[in-house]
Amino acid sequence: MGVNDEKKGSHVSEDLELDISTLPTMEISHLHYLLHASSSPHAAMDATTIETTKSQLLQQIQEYNMAPYYQQLCNEFQWTLDTELLAKMKKANEQELEALDAQLEDATKNLGDIEVLEAHLARARLYSKIGDKTNVLEAFKTALTKPTSINQKIIIELHIIRIGLFFSDLELVETHIKKATTLIDEGGDWDRRNRLKVYEGCYLLMARDFKKASKLFQESVATFTSTELMTYPTMIFYAVITCVLSMDRVELKKKIVDSSEVLAVILDTPYLSDFLNGLYDCNYKQFFTAMVQLHPHIHRDKYLANHSRFIYRELRILAYSQFLQSYRSVTMQSMAQSFGIGVAFLDSELSRFIAAGRLNAKIDKVAGVIETNRPDAKNAQYQETIKKGDTLLNRIQKLARVINV
Repeated sequence: MGVNDEKKGSHVSEDLELDISTLPTMEISHLHYLLHASSSPHAAMDATTIETTKSQLLQQIQEYNMAPYYQQLCNEFQWTLDTELLAKMKKANEQELEALDAQLEDATKNLGDIEVLEAHLARARLYSKIGDKTNVLEAFKTALTKPTSINQKIIIELHIIRIGLFFSDLELVETHIKKATTLIDEGGDWDRRNRLKVYEGCYLLMARDFKKASKLFQESVATFTSTELMTYPTMIFYAVITCVLSMDRVELKKKIVDSSEVLAVILDTPYLSDFLNGLYDCNYKQFFTAMVQLHPHIHRDKYLANHSRFIYRELRILAYSQFLQSYRSVTMQSMAQSFGIGVAFLDSELSRFIAAGRLNAKIDKVAGVIETNRPDAKNAQYQETIKKGDTLLNRIQKLARVINV
């Protein structure tokens, strides 16, 4: 490859990074989710907010001439189709496609592989911009058959993952995360490796694997560059929620509570600091109050909303368990005051979690006292060994009978 070709290859890589990394516009997907979730009673969205959200979404659709996406939304939400607007957007799309077809034909006849690749990628960028999922995936499939470097392939895979996240297609996201991981292991740079952590973190949020997501988000706190997916405060919000659910107090203190990067932006999300520090400082009333205030924020998030009931249940169990670790027995009244809740509500909560085996305690209803019964680790290990031993013996006996026959 000559010097000029090397320069062209570098130029294509830069174009890929600048153009593809910003598409599709994830804000549009967020607005779409808000409209989709507005019918839920937990969304707490009044008619004015819903109308404003719809107006913002339509404005973005018009700005990017998203004709295919507009038709999809009209079918989904039963909107009256604006035929004049649709015709205008389709015409703009057709004009762009004609220009790109001419560019591809010229590149195929007169130029080299790099220019042909760029022409195919330009088509993919257009389909991505207008929200045409089928054609953008087909365009990228064609582009990947052309000569490409590992870094270019990684950028394409990241773009396809964003398409999957945009349309909430978990299967597509999972498939291409695996492909991107393989490519990065073969020769990707640190920037793309760090970007992929946030992409995979979003996938894990949707798949409800908060433990793995917490590790990826925590590792991205100091290296975040994926602004095409979300803002930095939003990523910190995900990191705090998942790490509180997954880390013990010592690890949480070291990696989140005292993190200078987290402290720099945690106040950008109202009540998030009270939520984090309330639990760590054992100020349970503050923690529960912050949980309530964060609920609309969680329920309007496309990655977390479907798991909001699970998240809030696990957070309550975590707080109750942490409180009870400090006592052999405590009155219901005292515990209820510490959490800022009623005795009847606490009784209902604890009864349910104790019966499910989630809390090691018992309630003396007559005395109004909660008694903890911490399990003996050695005894639990002994019982587990006996249980597994019995299972093994039963299987050996069954196998012996089969052999004898």
